[in-house]
Amino acid sequence: MSTPDPDDRPRPQYGEYASAEEQRARIRQPDATDALLAGQALDAPATPAPASSAPPATLAEQTRRTASPPSTSALARPLTGWRLADRIVTFGLLAYGLFNVIATSVQLFSFEQYANTILGLFGVDQAFTNVAQGQLWGTVAGITMIVGWLLTAALTWGQLRRGRIAFWIPVAGALVVSIAVSIFITVPILNDPAFGELFNQVASPGR
Repeated sequence: MSTPDPDDRPRPQYGEYASAEEQRARIRQPDATDALLAGQALDAPATPAPASSAPPATLAEQTRRTASPPSTSALARPLTGWRLADRIVTFGLLAYGLFNVIATSVQLFSFEQYANTILGLFGVDQAFTNVAQGQLWGTVAGITMIVGWLLTAALTWGQLRRGRIAFWIPVAGALVVSIAVSIFITVPILNDPAFGELFNQVASPGR
């Protein structure tokens, strides 16, 4: 009696005699059924690449990655033409403004002496007597000049770093600060009798 050929046996239907491992392989690989029927060994399923833990880049991050390296600051570029002239004028105005701020604020912090100097220049024999109010507003005016120059210098520096015309900033800053300081020192002057006499002399020069 001859031994039956294994190939003569009926092939198992899908899932009839398949083991659990073969079933999982067929589910994972669509071509596994054809390979098993053909008597071929199953290839190990490819392990999926682990998902990156980093969140997807935002539009801003993608722009930063693809953008070219930042260009050199405007301060490092060669100065030619109008840019050189603007730089010279701007620093000259800032230097003059700093000298004026130091000289004037020192006098404003001693407002009584400052007021008496003005009265002497106009030939008024009386002394400044509104000392308390003058000292208060003189200090406010002096601090305003210092803070105003610092803000002006900061704005000017930022404008220069961007490579833009900056000479107008010291001019505008000086104008704004001068108006504010004039208002502050006018308050004690208007309430002082000696300056009242000075105003009368100016209003009636023939008297």
